[in-house]
Amino acid sequence: MGKLKALSPRLAALPPRLGHAPGDRKANDRARDASAPWRRWYDTARWKKLRQQVFVRDGFVCQRSGELCSGAANTPNAPIANHKVPHRGNPALFWDIDNIETVTKRVHDTIIQSEEQAVPRGNWD
Repeated sequence: MGKLKALSPRLAALPPRLGHAPGDRKANDRARDASAPWRRWYDTARWKKLRQQVFVRDGFVCQRSGELCSGAANTPNAPIANHKVPHRGNPALFWDIDNIETVTKRVHDTIIQSEEQAVPRGNWD
């Protein structure tokens, strides 16, 4: 009698229907990374060099508030390299030094985020 072979599955595994649990930051980050592969660009040496060039060009001064960006890591006055026109995965906009400005984390997380959420996606002209 011949040997039985395993049949290959005809259906792929379905993704979870509920998503990640509220407050599960790692799961949220994984989901965002999967839906937006360009987010990996922020971890490259090229990006780190470019953002440093922007900080030096702008003199570590917030281009929106005029305050000195002297904080470290997650402090309110830490420097953030902000894309003036959101790139949404467009490499030309992402890597364009003229599209990047220095802002404080406080300005980025409040004013700029509210501006971006007020404009529907695709209407950045």
